Amino acid sequence: MNTILILNAQVVNEGKIETKDVFVKDGLIDKIGTGLSGLQADNVIDAKGKYLFPGVIDDQVHFREPGLTHKACIHSEARAGVAGGVTTFMEMPNTVPNALTQDLLADKYEIAARTSLANYSFYMGVSNDNLEEALKTNPENVCGLKVFMGSSTGNMLVDNEQTLDNIFSKSSLLIATHCEVEGIIKANTEIYKQKFGDNPHPRVHPEIRSVEACYNSSSMAIELAKKHNTRLHILHISTGDETELFRNDIPLKEKRITSEVCVHHLYFDARDYETLGNQIKCNPAIKADGHKQRIFQALLDNKIDVIATDHAPHLWSEKENPYWSSPSGLPLVQHPLNLMLEFYHEGKISLERIAEKMSHAVADCFQISKRGYIREGYWADLVLVDLENTTTVSKENVYYQCGWSPLEGKTFNSTITHTIVSGHLAFENGQFNESVQGKRLLFER
Repeated sequence: MNTILILNAQVVNEGKIETKDVFVKDGLIDKIGTGLSGLQADNVIDAKGKYLFPGVIDDQVHFREPGLTHKACIHSEARAGVAGGVTTFMEMPNTVPNALTQDLLADKYEIAARTSLANYSFYMGVSNDNLEEALKTNPENVCGLKVFMGSSTGNMLVDNEQTLDNIFSKSSLLIATHCEVEGIIKANTEIYKQKFGDNPHPRVHPEIRSVEACYNSSSMAIELAKKHNTRLHILHISTGDETELFRNDIPLKEKRITSEVCVHHLYFDARDYETLGNQIKCNPAIKADGHKQRIFQALLDNKIDVIATDHAPHLWSEKENPYWSSPSGLPLVQHPLNLMLEFYHEGKISLERIAEKMSHAVADCFQISKRGYIREGYWADLVLVDLENTTTVSKENVYYQCGWSPLEGKTFNSTITHTIVSGHLAFENGQFNESVQGKRLLFER
């Protein structure tokens, strides 16, 4: 394993920004300090004027492999993430076939071991009839169980109340949930089909997948978790109403119920359907402007614990379909750090809080072993950022297999210059080094 010496970096870590040198050896952070320039290293990076963050840990992505590789694959999407500072991802089970058995879950880990430039973990899926199999999941090397309490993923919908009660009562693992009420969405769908016919404008999406559908489902999940003392993590909060369901009066490590917000629910709002249409159609829906303001405040107030992407690519030709047949999901894993740094440039969040919500808190929430912080003895997952240089998103520099981004034409006031994954310099000034793959996450549970 090569050694790396980073000199004169503004290290953003654990609530502080300090000028430090960082020496990486055998994949780990060996030394952090000043005056380390005399050390010999295979790669020396002068980071003067740049900011060194812990690598972004994205706890919710859809990389489409196996079975949907016409849209994306683990190799392509992990690579795109690394270009944007995402050193670690946790991927969802709604591939084809769904990851509903231990053998199918193991298959995904085998693919990642061969092809993923980023570190990885995969959720075990839970359906209405595989609880016994799901409970075999090893908590030390799998991030958690995923329950779809909504119609987002077809046959992975868990809509049986007794099944949900059994899952919440019997699982010792973290349960991550997609929360929307199927019945409300179906009723709204019938109303809007009668009202608008075969091709309504995508602006109806947040009215069909409504605030009520989200709030009622999240409330139900929280009630079940409180009843059984379950470790619950609710994904992609999209309404201000839901933020009132969460606590901020105890430290994150003591919470049994946590929550996540995705960058698109902070950045876009319902007005953007007018120009972007189906490009930003996703589940749960991007809501009216007031919701993103309330969600952002809840993030700052620690009612919402972590930031993710819910990266979910589809072909452009699929997105061009009429509203009813256009699939939900948008590709985002290449730009979450750029997006959050825009909020920093606007004075809405500090660099220290970005590192906390995208790295520290994710590691704490999932109890990830030796990641998420810039500490001696931890894995060297590091991202170097130039806050004085710009990045304009275009088809030419989007690395997703699907080849498009809803952010095309956007100029960010920051550039990701280097990404180090488990001590390997995987991305440097627009160039990839794919000679070493990322590592499987381990958990201290």
